[in-house]
Amino acid sequence: MRVLLLDADRGVVRTLEPELNGNTELHAAQTLSEGLRLVSQSQWDLILLDADFSGGGLELLGRLHGDSSTPVVLLAQNPSMDLAMEAIRQGAHDVLPKPVPRGRVREILLGIEEVRRLRPLPQDAGDESTIVGASQGMMAVYKSVARAAASDATVLVLGESGTGKEMVARVLHSRSRRARGPFVPINCAAIPENLLESELFGHEKGAFTGAIGRRIGRFERATGGTLFLDEIGDMSLALQSKILRALQEREIERVGGNSAVPIDVRIIAATNRDLHGAVAEGRFREDLFYRLAVVTLTLPPLRERGTDLDLLAGHFVAHYAREHARPVRAIAEEVFSALRAHPWPGNVRQIRNAMERAVVMSDGEVLLPQHLPPDILHPPSSRGAAEEPGEMPLVTLEEMEKRMIRRALRETQNNLTMAAERLGIHRNTLRRKIAEYAIEH
Repeated sequence: MRVLLLDADRGVVRTLEPELNGNTELHAAQTLSEGLRLVSQSQWDLILLDADFSGGGLELLGRLHGDSSTPVVLLAQNPSMDLAMEAIRQGAHDVLPKPVPRGRVREILLGIEEVRRLRPLPQDAGDESTIVGASQGMMAVYKSVARAAASDATVLVLGESGTGKEMVARVLHSRSRRARGPFVPINCAAIPENLLESELFGHEKGAFTGAIGRRIGRFERATGGTLFLDEIGDMSLALQSKILRALQEREIERVGGNSAVPIDVRIIAATNRDLHGAVAEGRFREDLFYRLAVVTLTLPPLRERGTDLDLLAGHFVAHYAREHARPVRAIAEEVFSALRAHPWPGNVRQIRNAMERAVVMSDGEVLLPQHLPPDILHPPSSRGAAEEPGEMPLVTLEEMEKRMIRRALRETQNNLTMAAERLGIHRNTLRRKIAEYAIEH
């Protein structure tokens, strides 16, 4: 394993070296520039960071945590409760006093090795609508949401399909002064054009065939709260004009009506379309675009969010294990390897569905690769590729289970107790499966 120490005190190296075994490399940097160079140029299993390093260890801690998944342990001469709490909030793996207690770094390294084999689920998974992520892109989104939520400004949320635009809209509403009012969503692309105007503005009795009574539209239903216009980029120019008037005049007219109805709503709009391009092509009104884009939030696609993929997988597995009463308590590292190899065109929505399916298909305390959907295990780009020598095609759950048992036995030198723990099953269950599959060990 490779450990990087960021500390201006050269004596710390002499203190730590006896703590490390022959398989561990210790590298040290005494200056910020040297430390950042080493961090960017190499892969590390653990970073030890002095709280006073270059006058801002905590600031560097947040940066290191946001840029990679490498565990960072903060070292402090006189650690306090406030320092420890802030360090953990910034993403620290642990906080240790200086001089470092004997054997503590070795324990942390052993723990990191174990976590890589079996990663435990988060203890507090929240619900499936919780926004999860610690990447730089998502941190920027969080800051913008925090600032925008406090105002009544119109917000335009941009992002690919499945990135969580409605979830962000709900957070904006829940953190605003309108939180006690209703949150009224409408998907402008899911309702036929001839019905969308009535859905938005309502209609009077007799306005058209079938209008047997007055109907209150989404604008009026959102009074005192927030109206979320999803997929607004698919709206016709005629309706865009009426939306613009509603935003400018703060009033609407019901279909078939002849009097203005005042409205008190906050508008949040979202689209996965390129609105700049649509404006240039005359498919979207420029004046409406600028009315909507008072505040613009752009959600990054999952493929650009780095280790957020691992966080989301753990979050959804924990949530669905609880919802479906499944015994899953940990995720095998091979699962994360398979997830990282997938492009995730459907973004957060796709990984949420994949993890729910995996939990439902699981049969033990550990989520294994064979529980993942086939399109994740065998993405289209890799189908038909040559198998590794000696490996059988991964086509059935039975064959995947055989492979995982053989691997566990091989990595534990045929120790049934350790292999069973690695697989998350009882030792007797492992014995039965070995006999059932006629596995030699």
